Amino acid sequence: MDFSQRRGFLKKTGVLAASGLFSSLVNPSWSENLERAIKNAENISPEKLAGDEDFWYYIQQSFTVSPGVINLNNGGVSPAPKVVQDAMKRYYDLSNEAPSYYMWRILDQGREPLRRNLARLAGCDAEEIAINRNSSEGLETIIFGLQLKAGDEVVACRQDYPNMINAYNQREKRDGIKMVWVNLDLPSENEDYLVNKYVSAFTPKTKVVHITHIINWTGQIIPVRRIAQEAHKRGIEVVVDGAHSFAHFEFTIPELEADYFASSLHKWLYAPIGSGMLYVKKDKIKKLYPLFATSEDPLKDDIRKFETLGTRPFFIEQAIGKAIEFHDMIGIQRKQKRLHYLKNYWMEKVKGIPNVKLNTSLDPKWGCAIGHVLVEGKKAADLDAFLFEKYKIHTTTIVWENINGVRVTPNVYTTTKNLDVLVEAITAFAKK
Repeated sequence: MDFSQRRGFLKKTGVLAASGLFSSLVNPSWSENLERAIKNAENISPEKLAGDEDFWYYIQQSFTVSPGVINLNNGGVSPAPKVVQDAMKRYYDLSNEAPSYYMWRILDQGREPLRRNLARLAGCDAEEIAINRNSSEGLETIIFGLQLKAGDEVVACRQDYPNMINAYNQREKRDGIKMVWVNLDLPSENEDYLVNKYVSAFTPKTKVVHITHIINWTGQIIPVRRIAQEAHKRGIEVVVDGAHSFAHFEFTIPELEADYFASSLHKWLYAPIGSGMLYVKKDKIKKLYPLFATSEDPLKDDIRKFETLGTRPFFIEQAIGKAIEFHDMIGIQRKQKRLHYLKNYWMEKVKGIPNVKLNTSLDPKWGCAIGHVLVEGKKAADLDAFLFEKYKIHTTTIVWENINGVRVTPNVYTTTKNLDVLVEAITAFAKK
């Protein structure tokens, strides 16, 4: 296939960035095979492609995951594909030739194009996107930057991430705000139930609602937009924790009607470890204080005020660009369908085993890649240990509030053969 043909194909399928991805390689055989697989998949629907192991085998070859461990804890942090790793290492070497020159005068020139690319994925204005290190940093920028006063109420959820819960608790102790906690019974496929749990907690004193888009413990997707609409009717600002949703399944931030949104790019975008993104709706930027003081007015109307982190790892930041290219190459619909397919693949096989309890919906509206399992009558930690000691399957134990079990998180490089081992292991543990 000549260049003009390839360019036409990539443009037609909306993955023009893949040409940049492949051009950065020295054409190893796996990259040529991957490019061919992408071309051959041009006319195959994402639904049909989700179970095509031959296609996803070539995606798997883009990663350098250990063959000695089946990593099913991608929800914590995902490995980056080789092109992202190589870019980060290359930029790191360059930085060390003369750090203050190459970091601040060369690599930093790539931040604005990167901002525009992230905004494209998010479906928003580039002037609403800040680049940082992770979801916690982005969300704590919001939590500690909101101009709340004593007596103001914030509605949040017991199943939210602990860092966020404790950040709000800190504001409660320091500033006298009042926390109102929603406690969800999960999993749920009842949209009215989930929405009403939040809305019924609103009062005339409620100023902010904090919503986790996809609960990290179990993979439960929360109907953010409906909750946000109800909040806005009452003049309540909406903070969305998108740590696990961005680049995981298809949506745009404006569709959620969020005022604030943060995500970790080292999860589902496959960017380098320690990279994140903060969204602040344009008319909210001015009144939000930055987490780290700037040399200028902290209430200026410029998204860049949230990027004042001091000396930062530019080599990590600029390698995010290669992760975006890789994401574009796969395509969000293909990715979403594959991730949901993998979750349902193993869950369907174990759901009939006596005492096995699944705590994640199989419906794509309510769950995607993340699954949660418990063998009743046995400790979650014992299942986690058994999976690793006997089968070298890496998962994580989740015991938090009313949630108890093991979280299983495959990714695009995970094969069904890997998941067959998981099914065998859960079956063996349940019979012990």
